[in-house]
Amino acid sequence: MMSHKKSGGILDSFIEILDAEKGYSLHTLRAYRSDILDFIGFFLESQTDPKDPDGLDTLENQYLFLARILELDKNGVRKYLSGQVKRQKSKRTISRRLSALKSFFDFLVRAGLINMNPADTIPFPKLEKTIPRFLNIDDLFRLLDSIKTDTWLEKRNLAMFETFYSTGMRISEIHGLEMNDVDFKSQMIRVFGKGSKERVVPVGKRALDAICAYRKAIDHPIAPVFLNKQYSRLSIRSIGRILAKIVNECGLSVPVSPHTLRHSFATHMLDSGADLRGIQEILGHASLSTTQVYTHVSMDRLMQVYDKAHPRS
Repeated sequence: MMSHKKSGGILDSFIEILDAEKGYSLHTLRAYRSDILDFIGFFLESQTDPKDPDGLDTLENQYLFLARILELDKNGVRKYLSGQVKRQKSKRTISRRLSALKSFFDFLVRAGLINMNPADTIPFPKLEKTIPRFLNIDDLFRLLDSIKTDTWLEKRNLAMFETFYSTGMRISEIHGLEMNDVDFKSQMIRVFGKGSKERVVPVGKRALDAICAYRKAIDHPIAPVFLNKQYSRLSIRSIGRILAKIVNECGLSVPVSPHTLRHSFATHMLDSGADLRGIQEILGHASLSTTQVYTHVSMDRLMQVYDKAHPRS
């Protein structure tokens, strides 16, 4: 595989524009960079003279890439996407890569480097709507009530997962939470979500009491809320491992991830009559359509109740 060290100012400028205009998260920016490099690798391997394997390593080849991409049409992009299917990439990955290409070519058009966007009219693959996995209230309470609180680490675990369920925060948001983000008096938490977008969410008394008990046990004014044994910020990977251990010890027969707790929060809120717009704000979803997936969950449950209860269902 050829090197792409110097995708140069072209790719760097594109990523900077995405960051400034779209406010994408660091994870998304990295994914888009990787997607564009994957396409460039495919494009140059099909276009570059075998005697010139340097790809975009030189400024000359950057201009060569732009000169050749002028000849790229919709069929060339389709050929790349077909290759993704042959490589058994998921529809979700292919959809993201197509989105990255559309944005990249738009950037090149706006910069006056190409005349048209060759991916503009290519439709996204149809993604299957997946209903989020969630725990029913009994199983979730069983999980939380199973967490021991003999040591400060166990107290931390209870505080962490009570906060997950109480707020519906993402694992990255729990990971980044700091003590000055938690307002115990007003029972609110300031959250920095995707793209560093800030929101304020309510948090329940159980979670706040658990945080108080845990922080009192360590008695140390360290900024990050959730700490590891070395009193440093607990990593995202460790949070997942801790939850898997608790689930295993609890004896739940269903797979549970930190995201399951987020889905459970949203589903239980909706089932209890919470407004969909309010849930959208709490979860930090940019679009209401993202939150509406939970209405499918609730409708499925409603239909089950109806089928069991109605005499002529």
